[in-house]
Amino acid sequence: MKKLVSLALSAVLALSVVACGSSDTAASTTESTSESSDATASADGAFKIGGIGPITGGAAIYGQAVMNAAQMATDEINAAGGINGYQVEFRFEDDEHDAEKSVNAYNTLKDWGMQMLMGTVTSTPCTAVVAKTAEDNMFQLTPSGSAVESIAQPNAFRVCFSDPNQGLASAQYIGENHLATKVAVIYNSSDVYSSGIYQKFAEEAPNQGIEVVSAEAFTEDSKTDFSVQLQKAKEAGAELVFLPIYYTEASIILTQANSMGYAPMFFGCDGLDGILGVENFDTSLTEDVMLLTPFVADAQDEKTQAFVSAYEEKFGETPNQFAADTYDAMYIIKAAAEKAGVTPDMSASDICEAMKTAMTEITFDGLTGEGMTWDADGEPSKAPKAMKIVDGAYTAM
Repeated sequence: MKKLVSLALSAVLALSVVACGSSDTAASTTESTSESSDATASADGAFKIGGIGPITGGAAIYGQAVMNAAQMATDEINAAGGINGYQVEFRFEDDEHDAEKSVNAYNTLKDWGMQMLMGTVTSTPCTAVVAKTAEDNMFQLTPSGSAVESIAQPNAFRVCFSDPNQGLASAQYIGENHLATKVAVIYNSSDVYSSGIYQKFAEEAPNQGIEVVSAEAFTEDSKTDFSVQLQKAKEAGAELVFLPIYYTEASIILTQANSMGYAPMFFGCDGLDGILGVENFDTSLTEDVMLLTPFVADAQDEKTQAFVSAYEEKFGETPNQFAADTYDAMYIIKAAAEKAGVTPDMSASDICEAMKTAMTEITFDGLTGEGMTWDADGEPSKAPKAMKIVDGAYTAM
């Protein structure tokens, strides 16, 4: 059981809960250095850090936020003197939330000269790519790939919570805050993120006095009509519907539940972050929807306010949890690289060996957690937060 599942987590929860164009176009990348993107890293060169995620397709809100935040952090790092005195060159590739395209994006970044990977954004592509980074012994830090398998290699670490920990924490939050005793679950059985959260939620539910009265799955081939799943939840008397799924499908479920006059509480995880940006969706249906997330944009601490203000000024929108995880990820890479003393003239493999050790030695205070630490298994130790959508905005609980 990871460090996240601890007495500290329970205490926190009791108080409160993966850039457009294809990868072969100029629009699919961003770079932050005056040097050419195909320049060879050297002793007086720049660190080359790659990023991969969906900036087109159904999970584009996630990838766009990651690309934006990574670029913002890179610009700040470079302006402040870089990493160990060297500038950082960042390049991002679109994978459309597709595993095969994510591997292709990884190969493109390798050809570019990438030395470390900040990615990928979503779990299934990340799981495919981590097999390749392990073969190459390239350091990988995913901001949001939450499946257990996504970092199942010694070269890989993550910023976000794992799927099992999200399922466990969700059940604990619902139980400890007495939100409901009869709960229905609608999950994607063909997606490792969704099914991983559901499995752990179902295990923990009885310990929290929760009866799972209905657990209905869908797949990638059947994610437009949820009337059957909703009807079963309604007939079973579910007071709360748990949605460990992504925001696009969640928006359809909320719409269809409304049309059939079913109004339970809805509770999700970080995959729901982005639902307020779904096109042609009546966002008033999200009122009082709750979700676990490590970041709440309206938090009043100085660090969050500074980040939100800078992000809104630069990109014209409020950053989501994926942006916050990524902003932390870039600074975590900086902290570990400085702890390790790596330089751009080192091989990717040598950098990785040094970074693996350094990651277990640093403590990081970020937007998504204070005092974050990592063991060799790559999992972060930090506490989650809960938020509720109120009047069309995410609000801390």
